[in-house]
Amino acid sequence: MEDLTRLIISHERIENIKNNYLELYKEEAHYLNKVMRLKNGKEIFIANGKGSLWKAIKVKNDCLEIIKLKKPYLFQEQEIYLLGIAVVIPKSGFEDILKMCTEIGIDYIQPLFSERQVNKNLNFSRKLLRWNSIIKEAVEQSERLWKPSILNGMDIIEWLKSRDNQERVSISITREEKLYDLNQWLRKQQEFANKKRGIFWNVIGPEGGWSPKEIDLFNRKNITFVKLSDTILRTSTASINASSILNQWRTDLKLMH
Repeated sequence: MEDLTRLIISHERIENIKNNYLELYKEEAHYLNKVMRLKNGKEIFIANGKGSLWKAIKVKNDCLEIIKLKKPYLFQEQEIYLLGIAVVIPKSGFEDILKMCTEIGIDYIQPLFSERQVNKNLNFSRKLLRWNSIIKEAVEQSERLWKPSILNGMDIIEWLKSRDNQERVSISITREEKLYDLNQWLRKQQEFANKKRGIFWNVIGPEGGWSPKEIDLFNRKNITFVKLSDTILRTSTASINASSILNQWRTDLKLMH
């Protein structure tokens, strides 16, 4: 594929384009004109984050003409097996988690709150805007055609209660003997994956560890504890490690089919 600059434009904006011309937002025009120094008449890729990719031509500093709007240059179906990382928001490093999980191929990112969480004083609405912007940039950089969804923050207990039978959840834990590792747990999900589309989650806990109340709930709901490493990992390291394992499992599963 050609090495062209990419922009992610929301599906809703693409649907509302008239006469194949897309008016750029101020920050988008700044990126193309000042950062990428793209001249008028040059081609660019436009993606909608939902599998479609178009070619466009920069006709003015604030306007693109989409080539063959009704027939995308490329379309990619969504994955059958969807991957999720649920992370208790750490004191620092969450933005790095967003970038790297997006680049690796995670489909859902769930920010969580827990009893022993270090960083609880968040302006969540403002954070969510910034986090979506970070994910968008990572999608452009990694040339993904599907933009991952970052969900509204939830308490770990409420989040687990809201899972349905289309989802499978494992919880990473440390300092426990005789645990499955994440690879082993994923291999045990193969029969479920063969039967239906679903989301496969790994949950990364707080820096202070899970509380006894939370551990009790996990046990009552028969959620499998897994380990990611023989060493103690920081939240950001654990998230990236789990994301890589999940993505490799999905790749292997597709090759088998």
